[in-house]
Amino acid sequence: MTVASLRSKDLVGIEPLSPDEITLLLDTAESMRAIGQRPIKKVPALRGRMVVNLFFEASTRTRFSFETAEKWLSADSLNFAAKGSSVEKGESLLDTAKNLQAMSPDLIVIRHGSPGVPHFLARHLKAGVVNAGDGAHEHPTQALLDALTIRQRLGRLDGLKVSIVGDIAHSRVVRSNIWLLKKMGARVVVCGPPTLLPPRIEEMGVEATTDFDHALDGADVVMMLRMQLERQGKSLFPSVREYFRHYGLDAKRLAKAKPQAIVMHPGPMNRGVEIASDVADSGRSVILDQVSNGVAVRMAVLYLLLGGHPWEGES
Repeated sequence: MTVASLRSKDLVGIEPLSPDEITLLLDTAESMRAIGQRPIKKVPALRGRMVVNLFFEASTRTRFSFETAEKWLSADSLNFAAKGSSVEKGESLLDTAKNLQAMSPDLIVIRHGSPGVPHFLARHLKAGVVNAGDGAHEHPTQALLDALTIRQRLGRLDGLKVSIVGDIAHSRVVRSNIWLLKKMGARVVVCGPPTLLPPRIEEMGVEATTDFDHALDGADVVMMLRMQLERQGKSLFPSVREYFRHYGLDAKRLAKAKPQAIVMHPGPMNRGVEIASDVADSGRSVILDQVSNGVAVRMAVLYLLLGGHPWEGES
């Protein structure tokens, strides 16, 4: 693998990335997957580099995979929890970040409930900033791991029909996926109840529909989204049972997609709400592959942003 880097010191979203940069990230992640298959899962590529994990929202998969990626690349990690910190005492986010900057970290990974926070920090800090999810705005590494999973299973992104179904209005995953998939030549259809489809989303270059059967027809990829009840503020559908009846994915509905179509979910899953167990646990589900690829993608992001050194056995 040739040592390369991204144009920016930050990864705050998919929108600014070029198709070549996306390809570089995916190709690098593909090479990183081999590290996870070794008996000793550690290379010295980022030895001596410090990464701060700044999570203001709950996270399992994203936080754990970033921490795993840092450890496997031999970076030093500092994990920050908002609870019990100076933030609870009234310190501003920028002051907290500047105090962390004074400790000379090389990169800050941040998840925050407010859109735009990673962009704000990237403008004010010397350290690189990686967006691990900002409100309902973007989640760039999720889109990258989704793309890597699709490419592994189907061999390409260009020309595929990808149907994204569920709570479109409140999902940061869908925005990053739309940007990435459109840049890489895929056709994107978004589907959900009228109350969960943002106005004018078609301006992002996607087809929007409330007809689940239409969205599934001929789909290569079916990506189900979690109901973001914590962001909705009020119920935007009559009941969970009613939602599953109209927009839940079961085996009968999945038959409308292509025979080789794969099923994705960014997690956490609500079984019986957006997806049935017979689909989530089937051979067409790549949900656990997404989790595995999350570590590889985050290793690639860290490696490319920090200009990592080649390691023994790297090709």
